[in-house]
Amino acid sequence: MTAHQIDYQIHGDDMQVVEIGLDRGETVVAEAGVMNWMEDGITFETKMGDGSRPEAGLMDKLLSAARRTISGESVFMTHFTNSAGTMKRVAFAAPYPGKIIPIDLARHNGELLCQKDAFLCAALGTGISIAFTKRFGAGLFGGEGFILQRLQGDGLAFVHSGGTVIEKELKGETLRVDTGCLVAFSPALDYDIEMAGNLKSMFFGGEGLFLATLKGHGRLYLQTLPFSRLADRIIRASKIGMGRQKEEGSVLGALGKVIGGK
Repeated sequence: MTAHQIDYQIHGDDMQVVEIGLDRGETVVAEAGVMNWMEDGITFETKMGDGSRPEAGLMDKLLSAARRTISGESVFMTHFTNSAGTMKRVAFAAPYPGKIIPIDLARHNGELLCQKDAFLCAALGTGISIAFTKRFGAGLFGGEGFILQRLQGDGLAFVHSGGTVIEKELKGETLRVDTGCLVAFSPALDYDIEMAGNLKSMFFGGEGLFLATLKGHGRLYLQTLPFSRLADRIIRASKIGMGRQKEEGSVLGALGKVIGGK
């Protein structure tokens, strides 16, 4: 199925939103819960699947839903369609600070692999499925896990990243990346996981135990602030804050006892 041709504009800097313009009858497919606003004339419907195979039967749709469940994603996706006579707009935003990356899948030979939670929305006709990493080590230790999302088609898709996004093109080189910093990459690249140096470097270097290794010919997208890293810092800070509150409470309680005793 040929993807719908959609227009878009990205607003903002560190907390971006993509506003998509749809002509009459055009549709954009999005993950559940990422829509911010839509103009009058846009209708939406929750469906099982991405709609890229309208001829698919019930069993195919159930299998697709099962695969999305395995990846940790919602079984259903939301389809937004312009039912008005003129262009109408609908906007989507990422759930945490970062950048939205517009990707023309035709530039990637019709296919791109990305983190399972990176996909935001795409033109109707884009296939959104799951892919297993080629090697068990990559799935067992990689920050992306054993399951990745596969985007297929010839239209526009939008993925989101944390912090700043960097696009790189490898021409036979090898690049080692923190496993959480990899957002998306061409399936033509050889993707694997290796240990981060010797035991001392692994446990005391602060860079994690494993690195993702990509080599070959193809494009990849990197993020400077993975959500997992941001969440770890927030959890660590909250624990420190709770510890200080307990200490302050203990000191105040002791002072109260002393004062009360006097």
